[in-house]
Amino acid sequence: MGIDWLPLTPHSLKSVCIMKFKVNRNHFFNGLSSVTNVVGNRATMPILQNVLIEAEGDTVTLTTTNLDLGICCRIKATVTSPGRITLPVKKLVPIIRSLSGAETVVELTGKDRVKVTSGSSVFQIAGLPADQFPPIASFTGQPTISIEQEDLGSMLRKVSYAQSTDENRYILNGVFFEFADGKLTVVATDGRRLAKCERALEGPDKPLSLILPARTIAELQRLLKVGGKAHVSHNERQVGFTIDIPKNDEGLVDRIQLVSKVVEGNYPNYRQVIPKEAGSKVRLEREKLLDSVTRAALMCDDRNNTIRLSVSKKNQNLEISAKSDSGEAHEPIAVKYDGPDVNIAFNPQYVVEPLKAVTEDEIDFEFKDDMSPGVIRGLKEDFLCVVMPQRIS
Repeated sequence: MGIDWLPLTPHSLKSVCIMKFKVNRNHFFNGLSSVTNVVGNRATMPILQNVLIEAEGDTVTLTTTNLDLGICCRIKATVTSPGRITLPVKKLVPIIRSLSGAETVVELTGKDRVKVTSGSSVFQIAGLPADQFPPIASFTGQPTISIEQEDLGSMLRKVSYAQSTDENRYILNGVFFEFADGKLTVVATDGRRLAKCERALEGPDKPLSLILPARTIAELQRLLKVGGKAHVSHNERQVGFTIDIPKNDEGLVDRIQLVSKVVEGNYPNYRQVIPKEAGSKVRLEREKLLDSVTRAALMCDDRNNTIRLSVSKKNQNLEISAKSDSGEAHEPIAVKYDGPDVNIAFNPQYVVEPLKAVTEDEIDFEFKDDMSPGVIRGLKEDFLCVVMPQRIS
């Protein structure tokens, strides 16, 4: 299956065209808002501060890039004369936001200068030639994997918090995607916890794995909607996402496309981290556990950022406690338990984040002893989070 990619390269229109188009102000602003996030404040080249505007047919295409990540969308417009120009996006966005008129006319009036007119407001903006804009990869003809946007967004939400922020461990600064055996597996880890989520999915004939940077994951999560599909294409060094736009998002045409570099290197064998023996297990109401851990964590501080979980067959309770120089907290949760007494400690953040990410009413919490990792598992969803324990003093 293939996806028709938008004209992301700067060669689709002739530079001699005198561009002029009329567009709904809200549609223009929404389109710019969709692409502006990838523009950094410290771009290495002036052209990377700009949005490429291409007018042709009945659409205007907006493209931005920071060389690692590019994003493109189309908006409906009345194009009088086709053409291309780049304009500084940090200047253009507040101008379009401030306009009071319903319609906006954008016209190339001279060499790299654009007039923006809306009602009685007129702006003259200096741009840069479109030919200077870096080309962005197209994946036309490449095999494509399709997944519901809601499913992909849910999977990323359940693992993305576990990405590493340590720049020295760049392989872990992102999410690992693995398409194999009729399913998609996404994994993130920072060495202290590991989150994994799987979904059945028709994938490529050959197994495919790649690492997407944290910045790409954040942008994907922002763009993914409820309804419609995301289509994934891939080459050796880049991955492309074509994100269908719901029909009720008036003004945006068809889809948004995002192109990202992949992280080069081999992801650690995450399967070795997941305990092969389940150990003891308690079933808990997710929200009750989340609330209890959150309350106990109020007594943690920088020196004692630990909560303790104690479970006893005799008491049939899971007691959550925390102690620091400020004081201490204790809170029991009634459970059904038929295993040995266990006392285990965790960083509270590492328990709270997966509990916030999943949506199930109940979860299983598995543990073996105070030195072995704990595992939070979903009951219906194929999700787990492995959490390394803290040493109990």
